[in-house]
Amino acid sequence: MGKNTLHITNGDSLTNRMKELDLATGEFMTWREMLCEGPTKIEVETEDAIKTRESFLKKYYRIGSSDYEEKFVSQLKKIDNLTNYTEIILWFEYDLFCHVNMIAAISLLLRKGIKDIPVYLVCSGRIEHEKKLFGLCELSEKQLKEHYKNKILLTIDDLEFASHIWTLYCESKPQKMAGQIKRDSSFEYMSICLRAHLQRFPNMLTGLNILEHNILEMVDNYHIKNIKQLMGYALEYQGYYGYGDMQMTRVLARLFQFLDQTKDRLLLSERGKLALQHKKNFYNTQVLDWYYGGVKKYDYLYNNETHALLKL
Repeated sequence: MGKNTLHITNGDSLTNRMKELDLATGEFMTWREMLCEGPTKIEVETEDAIKTRESFLKKYYRIGSSDYEEKFVSQLKKIDNLTNYTEIILWFEYDLFCHVNMIAAISLLLRKGIKDIPVYLVCSGRIEHEKKLFGLCELSEKQLKEHYKNKILLTIDDLEFASHIWTLYCESKPQKMAGQIKRDSSFEYMSICLRAHLQRFPNMLTGLNILEHNILEMVDNYHIKNIKQLMGYALEYQGYYGYGDMQMTRVLARLFQFLDQTKDRLLLSERGKLALQHKKNFYNTQVLDWYYGGVKKYDYLYNNETHALLKL
């Protein structure tokens, strides 16, 4: 691969591994963001968008402005002049965390004017003869090289579709995203991620979303000793969300009222049992000022039967 390749990776672990394996040559841009949580703006590179993200990350994750500048904003400068590159390769995974970052990156590339520069995607997920889904850093060296070899050339329709999804994500009407779930594209996991995103809104019957509900089911079905062990279960069996320790810590903190800790086991509290059985709605105990892109989480309810969002 020529030196005019730009690799946009989903994190430092992958960037470092690719360099260690001497897997690819070219310039590396590491996308160190978590746009699946908190407020977002369509143009991530603008001063307004940067201030919005800095404020959110400082308030909820104690990430300072200088860290954000060093870790993320500085990386954006690598695409100030796209004419330096003859091709761009995106390295993102199957989950919602990665997909939201990926569509933001594609939107940015289109604004920068990629024109005739080919854009490829390397995306991990399902592996033949394996039950679990794999992240890029979980792949063996052979598997990673095979993924690279089989990278997908994205069409202009693919790129514009991804950018459109990013625009919808940043706007205030998330119902529009439901209409994109069945759209065909080169993004194998996009439909699943869009549905997973809609299911992050509180269920109209319980006030809890699908991830919170599934965590309560884990407590009910397995002998889980404590919150630390529950964290491990939640991270391992979260499906298509791709949350890390920081995000999952916040999820679990919202569930303490539904849990009881005994000497040797974590159990559902009476509230937890009622929520799991859909016998009581706990929406009013959960509401907080929490954003997914351009929308407040608790401004909408998810209908599990119709898969539609209802605005309050």
